Amino acid sequence: MSIYNDYVQEVVERKGQGLNPKPIDGAELLSEVIAQIKDLNNENRADSLNLFIYNTLSGTTSAAGVKAIFLKEIILGKEVVAEITPTFAFELLSHMKGGPSIEVLLDLALGDDAAIAKQAAEVLKTQVFLYEADTTRLKNAFTNGNVIAKEILESYAQAEFFTKLPELPEEIKVVTFIAGEGDISTDLLSPGNQAHSRSDRELHGQCMITPEAQQQIKALQAQHPDASVMLIAEKGTMGVGSSRMSGVNNVALWTGKQASPYIPFVNIAPIVGGTNGISPIFLTTVDVTGGIGIDLQNWKKKVDANGEVIRNENNEPILEQVYSVATGTVLTINTKTEKLYHGDQELIDISKSLTPQKREFIKAGGSYAIVFGKKIQTFAAGVLGIEIPKVFAPSKEISIENQGLTAVEKIFNKNAVGTTPGKVLHAGSDVRVKVNIVGSQDTTGLMTAQELEAMAAKVISPTVDGAYQSGCHTASVWDKKAQANIPKLMKFMNDFGLITARDPKGEYHAMTDVIHKVLNDITIDEWAIIIGGDSHTRMSKGVAFGADSGTVALALATGEASMPIPESVKVTFKGSMKQHMDFRDVVHATQSQMLQQFGGENVFQGRIIEVHIGTLLADQAFTFTDWTAEMKAKASICISQDETLIQSLEIAKSRIQIMIDKGMENKNQVLQGLIDKANKRIEEIKTGEKPALTPDENAKYYAEVVIDLDIIDEPMIADPDVNNVDVSKRYTHDAIRELSYYGGDKKVDLGFVGSCMVHKDDLKIVSQMLKNVEKQLGVVKFNAPLVVAAPTYNIIDELKAEGDWEYLQKYSGFEFSDILPKSTARTEYENIMYLERPGCNLCMGNQEKAAKGDTVMATSTRLFQGRVVEDRDGKKGESLLASTPVVVLSAILGRIPNMQEYKAAVEGINLTKFSPISTK
Repeated sequence: MSIYNDYVQEVVERKGQGLNPKPIDGAELLSEVIAQIKDLNNENRADSLNLFIYNTLSGTTSAAGVKAIFLKEIILGKEVVAEITPTFAFELLSHMKGGPSIEVLLDLALGDDAAIAKQAAEVLKTQVFLYEADTTRLKNAFTNGNVIAKEILESYAQAEFFTKLPELPEEIKVVTFIAGEGDISTDLLSPGNQAHSRSDRELHGQCMITPEAQQQIKALQAQHPDASVMLIAEKGTMGVGSSRMSGVNNVALWTGKQASPYIPFVNIAPIVGGTNGISPIFLTTVDVTGGIGIDLQNWKKKVDANGEVIRNENNEPILEQVYSVATGTVLTINTKTEKLYHGDQELIDISKSLTPQKREFIKAGGSYAIVFGKKIQTFAAGVLGIEIPKVFAPSKEISIENQGLTAVEKIFNKNAVGTTPGKVLHAGSDVRVKVNIVGSQDTTGLMTAQELEAMAAKVISPTVDGAYQSGCHTASVWDKKAQANIPKLMKFMNDFGLITARDPKGEYHAMTDVIHKVLNDITIDEWAIIIGGDSHTRMSKGVAFGADSGTVALALATGEASMPIPESVKVTFKGSMKQHMDFRDVVHATQSQMLQQFGGENVFQGRIIEVHIGTLLADQAFTFTDWTAEMKAKASICISQDETLIQSLEIAKSRIQIMIDKGMENKNQVLQGLIDKANKRIEEIKTGEKPALTPDENAKYYAEVVIDLDIIDEPMIADPDVNNVDVSKRYTHDAIRELSYYGGDKKVDLGFVGSCMVHKDDLKIVSQMLKNVEKQLGVVKFNAPLVVAAPTYNIIDELKAEGDWEYLQKYSGFEFSDILPKSTARTEYENIMYLERPGCNLCMGNQEKAAKGDTVMATSTRLFQGRVVEDRDGKKGESLLASTPVVVLSAILGRIPNMQEYKAAVEGINLTKFSPISTK
C-alpha cells in the first residue's frame, strides 16, 4: 500500500471528525503527490494538485525541500504543469518563508537566465528568513560583480521587504466576546490534557474554551463580517499561566486571518483584551502573531467622596464598571489617534498597544519578520559599506543620570546587543539581548520544532552557551501519544544541537527530570539570561523568562531575544522564621503581605521581583523564584551572597558532570563548556575580581516590599476559592489563607508532593514525617492517597545515598519502574503512598489527574480550574497549595490538620529555613 493511500485513509478518518486533511510535512508523501501530478491520467491528480499547492508545510520541512525543487524545475521549463505556470511557481516560492525555497531562489537569481534571475530577485527582495549560508552566497556574488546580487542587497538595505507592505488601516472594527470572568488562563485556550495535539493546529483548535463558545464566535463573525472578534477576560487578566504558543494559535485560528493562502491553519492578527491587561508571556505570543493586546481598564475601584476605596465585608475593593464590553459590543480601534471607541465615544487610550515597535509587528504579520528583517538589513548595509538607513522605529534608550541600576538593569546592560556604545540603560529601554541558556519542554517542543522549520533554522546559534530539551511533561505515562511524538521531537532537537532528555539512539538512560530544575543546574552565571518554553522558567541564578514555543525557537536560532528592560520590585525580609514554619509558607506570605501593603494592587504583575534571599542555596531559593509566576511577575532575580553562590555553582557543576557521565554530552562539548564557565565564575568570585551580582544602592524600584517573618505563625495555603460569589476572584492564587481558617475538618481526597516547587529537602521531610508518625502511632496509615514525585533522578540518587529513599520505599504501596513505565494514566487511587517517576506528574494535568471533584492538597504550582482536578456534577474540584509537611499530614489524616496536630507532626524535623540579611 502506498504512502499516499495511507494518507487518504487518514483524510477519511479526519473528515469523520470534521477535520481537513493534515498538512503534509514529509518528503516521501509529497514525492508521491508530485508523481501523480506529473501523470496526467492519474485519478488522484486533481487532489494531488490541491495538496501540493494548498496543504504543504513551508520552511525546512522535508516536504518543503521537495516542493521547492519541483517549483524550480517548472520555472526552468524542465517540468510543465498547466495549473502551475512559472509565474505562479514564483508566487508559491514567495510563501515558503525560507530554507530550501531561499536556496532555490538564489540559484535562480544568480543563474545565467537574465529574465528568470530578475523574477527570482523580485521574490527574494520580499524574503527575510536568510541564514549565513544564504547571505554568504549573496556577498560572494556581489564581490564578484553580480548585478542582481547588488540589486537584492540594495533592496535589503532599504528594508523594502517591510516598507512595501500595506500600512495599518486607520480603523479596525472589533466585536467583543467575553471568554470568561476573572483571569483567563492559557489552560482554557489550550488545555494541558490536549497537549499531544498541539502540533496539529486544526485538531488542537477544537479544544479552545468550549464547543459552545466556538459556535458563539462563529455566530458573531457571521453577524459582523467586517469586524474581528476580540476575546476578553472580563474583570481579569488575559492569558495567565503557562506559556503556550498554542493558546494564541487557537485564538488566531478562530478569530484571526490566514497568514498565507498556501499554508494551512497558520493564522495571524488575533485581538485580545483584559480588564487588567494581558499577561506578559501571553502578550509576547500576541506580538509573535502580529496581533493586538489591549488593557481595557473597563472596571475600576469604587471610591467615596473623600477618594477612599470602598470595600466589601471581606475587605476587598468594590469595582464599578467604566464602560461595557459585553459580548456582541462593536468597538473601533483607531490606529491614528491610538484610542478605543464605542461609536463616537472615546473609551480609552491604547497607545501602549500600538507602540512603534508593536505597529511594526502588526504590519509585518508578526515579530519574527521584524527580527530577521533588521538582521538582513544590517548585513546588507555592511556589505554595501553604507550606514543603515533609518527605516524601523528606533529602539527606545532611557538613561537617567545619577541613577543606579537594579539587578535586571545590570544584566540587560551586560548582555545588550546593538545599543549605543557606552550608554547605560534603565527600565523601559528596548533592548536586544544575548541569550545564554535555552530550554524547550516536551509538550510545546513539537511546536518549537515547527517554528524552527518555519523560520528555516537548521542548527542552534553558536552564541548560546547551553540548551536542553526536556521529557518531564510526558514522564508519568509512556502512552501511544507520547511514543508517537517524543522520540521524533528528541531526534529533531538533538540534531539541532540541544542536550536531550531522551537519547534518540537509545544509549543513555531517559532523564525525565523537571525542565526548570535542569535549567537551574545548567545556569552557571548569575549574569545570564535564560529563555525557556514554560512559564516557570524562573531560575534562582540569572534572570529567566518563560516564553512561548516561538520565542524559544527564535532564541535557539539567533541566540537573542528582544524586550523592554522591565521595572523591578525589591523584596526584602525582616524578623525571623518560627521553628515550625517552612520556607514555602514565607513564599505564600510574600504574596499575601504584598497585597495587604498595597491595598490589593498587585505591584508584582508584569515586573521583575528582585528578591534578597542570599543565604539560600539555588535549590531552595528556586521555590521562591518559581512561585513568582503565580505572583504574575514577568520574572525574578535572586540576590545571593558570594559564599552561597559558590556553593550553588559547585552543586551545579556536580550535576552537569552526572549528565556527562550518563552519556548526554554532544559533539560540541556543551556540558563540559558549562563546567569550564562555572569554574571561571567561581574563581572570579573567590578572588574578588567580580563578586556576586548586587544592585546599586541608588537603584530605583517601582516599589519596595518588606516581608515580616515574625508575623508568619501558621502554614499559609493558596486557595482557589472555588465558591467565591464573585467569579472573578476564583482561581487567582491571591487567596492566601492560614491553616486555622479551615478549622481542622476540611476533607482532603488526595495529597501530592512534587513539581518544580520542591527540592531534595522536601523529600527528606516526607521521610522524616512518616518516621515520626510510625514512632508516635506504631503504624503509618493513609486516609487519603499521597502521590510523591521527585523532580529529578539526581534527588533520588542523593536520597538513596543518604538513607531516606529506603524509608519512602518502606511506606509506599507503589514505586515507579523505568523498565516497565506506565502505559495508561491512573484514574483511581488507593489510600497508599505512590512513588512516581521524576517529572511533572499531577502538576501538569496533561496525563494524570485526581478524580473529578476531589479536594487536592499539593505542593505544586497551579490551582487553575481543571488542571490538577476537574469538576464533577455537584462538586467543584479544587487544588489547594501548601508546604510539604501540610500536604503529607493532610494525606495521613484525610483532612486539613489543625495547628496542634501540625506542630506535633513537624517537631524535630528540619524544615527549610531562611534567615534574612541586611540589604543596606
